[in-house]
Amino acid sequence: MSTPPVDQPLEPTQGAWETIVRGVRMSPELRDGLRLTLVLAALATAGRAIVPLAVRYATDHGLGAAGTGIDIPMTMVVVVVAGVAVMVTMVASGLMNARLAVAVETALSNLRTRAFRHVHELSSLHQAAQQRGALTSRVSTDIDTMSRFMQFGGLHLVVAAGQLVIATGVMLFLSWRLTLVVLVSFVPFVLLGRWIQRRLTTAYLLVRERIAQLLGVLAETVVGAPVVRAYGIEARTQDRLDRAVDDHRRAAMRAGRLSAWFSSSAEVFAALATGGVVLVGALLGVGGTVTPGTVVAFIFLIALFVEPVMIAAEVINEGQNAVACWRRVQEVLDLEPDVLDPVDGDDLEPGPVGIEFDHVGFRYPVRDAHGQVVGPGAWALRGVDVEIEPRSKVAVVGETGSGKTTFAKLLTRLMDVTEGEVRLSGLPIHDIRFASLRRRVVMVPQEGMLFSGTILDNIRHGAPEAGDQQLAGAMADLGLADWLAELPEGIHTQVGERGSALSAGERQLVALARAYVADPDLLVLDEATSAVDPATEQRLQRALAGLIEGRTTVTIAHRLSTAETSDEVLVFDQGRLVQRGHHLELVAAEGVYARLHASWVVGTSGAGRG
Repeated sequence: MSTPPVDQPLEPTQGAWETIVRGVRMSPELRDGLRLTLVLAALATAGRAIVPLAVRYATDHGLGAAGTGIDIPMTMVVVVVAGVAVMVTMVASGLMNARLAVAVETALSNLRTRAFRHVHELSSLHQAAQQRGALTSRVSTDIDTMSRFMQFGGLHLVVAAGQLVIATGVMLFLSWRLTLVVLVSFVPFVLLGRWIQRRLTTAYLLVRERIAQLLGVLAETVVGAPVVRAYGIEARTQDRLDRAVDDHRRAAMRAGRLSAWFSSSAEVFAALATGGVVLVGALLGVGGTVTPGTVVAFIFLIALFVEPVMIAAEVINEGQNAVACWRRVQEVLDLEPDVLDPVDGDDLEPGPVGIEFDHVGFRYPVRDAHGQVVGPGAWALRGVDVEIEPRSKVAVVGETGSGKTTFAKLLTRLMDVTEGEVRLSGLPIHDIRFASLRRRVVMVPQEGMLFSGTILDNIRHGAPEAGDQQLAGAMADLGLADWLAELPEGIHTQVGERGSALSAGERQLVALARAYVADPDLLVLDEATSAVDPATEQRLQRALAGLIEGRTTVTIAHRLSTAETSDEVLVFDQGRLVQRGHHLELVAAEGVYARLHASWVVGTSGAGRG
């Protein structure tokens, strides 16, 4: 099957109406508030029909009363009735606006929450296949666009639809002949609208994709600003951002041109309808088929009929944009998590954890430019059989791309195996409830990710129920009290967005403290001390000795000094476990580890001389 070009969106898998119906089903709050809102909309639109009827009655019976001239009392009554109708219309419109705003914001807030939670349920594979900015845009700006449309554009469409029905009904009541003139005049417009609508659906879907890509590039540019400056690639980065902006501009201009042509065509057909009614009305009036009041009322009714058509022409661009957003949110919710929390899962018993990999293999999926899976990739891990005893301190080593990180992600169930089985303390890992697994197994990644707030706030993520004194005590246990004393606000120091106010080493200190207070039974470290200076590393190694004591620890070791102090070393090469044993045994034997160690020794000795 051929794949669409990268600069074109995938064809929508469902139509606009199907998307709207499904969206309303997904948001019951819209249905709950919709009935009374529609009643109020009917009142608001019905009141507008009173004015043309009042004009007709006043013209035929008040202004043209036979032999009496102008009937002022009759005209005054008609004016008062019309004024009351306008007041009712105003009140009904206000109540309708208020109810619609509450219903829409409640529904979309719940949808936003559901979408955010679903994104967190997706595996690291799903998240890696999407730009972070693209995922964020789907649950933020896309839903914001839907909210604006449903409260304003959607409101206009509801009122316009009711107004169109009422105007048509009143016209049929007054003169079916003139009504036929109006309807025939707009048949070409309806046919044109169906043709343009299909193209607008695709055009605005592309606009939303371009916005998501722009946000992704912008986020990378802001976060990577230090790297951009360090390598002097400002011009190249600006070019990339400019291309993303230009791609969005061209997509938006194309959609805007389609909408503009549609809107301007509505004015043409409105003018044709008005001219046709005046001409036919004059001919019928000469023959006595219609009264002068009916002709005048019809001129008012034409405006009442044309207005919703014009609104539809103007709002359809926002509508297509909102439908495209709704479709993109639904696409996120349709992503089936490939790592599922077992419904009737088991709990991992407290205590040191034993690990078993039983003929484990894993293949990363291959995706096209649109993120669609097109097939399995090469084996990242294959035929891994290993058993790790509880309380063991194990180092995992290998060259870049050898499968070390994949091993760690399967061990912590950030991904599920392609073949074989991983067991913790004898339990298949896919049968362990997430709540139990995350409480007993903690992974500290190589880059310490911090959240906006204080150091204390970030440490508390490891033990939400712990008090301030307990958390401060944990920092002292790790030998970090002196480091905190050097900071402006101590443990209450703000870390900034993503920890930007701290150095890379300081972020790792906080990440290790967070893992320490979590008190896991299985600790997985992706060389969590690799970004720390030598003096801090020595202090952390002493603190980690206490943290590791009594626990099963697996360390993805980039520095082989970690392997030297481990109980056992697992050596990976090209996705396979090729060696295992104690450091001294592996150094003495010929193989991958001896070569890695020799290269590391040369590198560190050269660094020392430098």
